[in-house]
Amino acid sequence: MRITKKLQIAALVALSLGIASLSSAQSDAPYTEGPVWTITMVKAKSGMTDEYLKGLAKTLKGTLEEAKKQNLVLDYKILLGNTATPQDFDILLMVESKNMAAQDNAREKFDPIARKVVGTTDQQEALQVKRLDIREIVGTKLMREITLK
Repeated sequence: MRITKKLQIAALVALSLGIASLSSAQSDAPYTEGPVWTITMVKAKSGMTDEYLKGLAKTLKGTLEEAKKQNLVLDYKILLGNTATPQDFDILLMVESKNMAAQDNAREKFDPIARKVVGTTDQQEALQVKRLDIREIVGTKLMREITLK
C-alpha cells in the first residue's frame, strides 16, 4: 500500500510539473501579438477627396470617438496619400481594437452609436448611397499588429 501511495504522489508531482511547464511555455514565433486593426482602403473619386473627408469628419469621427468612450475601440487613424496606379487607394481608414474578440457582435455594439451620431437606418443608408458618388472602397483587411522579438 505504501508503494501505491508513493506512486500516486510521484504521478501527481509529475503531472503538476508537466502542467506548470505547459503554462510557462512560450511561443517560438519571432513576435508578440498586439492589437487588431480593421483597415479600409478607399479611393476618392477625382476632385472629391475634401468632400469625402468632410463627410467623415461629420460621421466617422463622431462614431469612433463615442466608440472610444465606450471602450469598443482603442484608437483610429486616417492616412492620406497619393495613388501609385489608377486602381490604387489614396485613403486608409484604420480602427484599432484590443483583440479579435472585440470584433464579436460588432453590429450590436455599433448600431446604437450609428443611430445616435448619423441617424436612423434609412438616413445611414442614404448617406452610404451618396458616398458611392465620391469614393470607392478598394478593400478591407483585418490585421494584427505585432512586435518583433
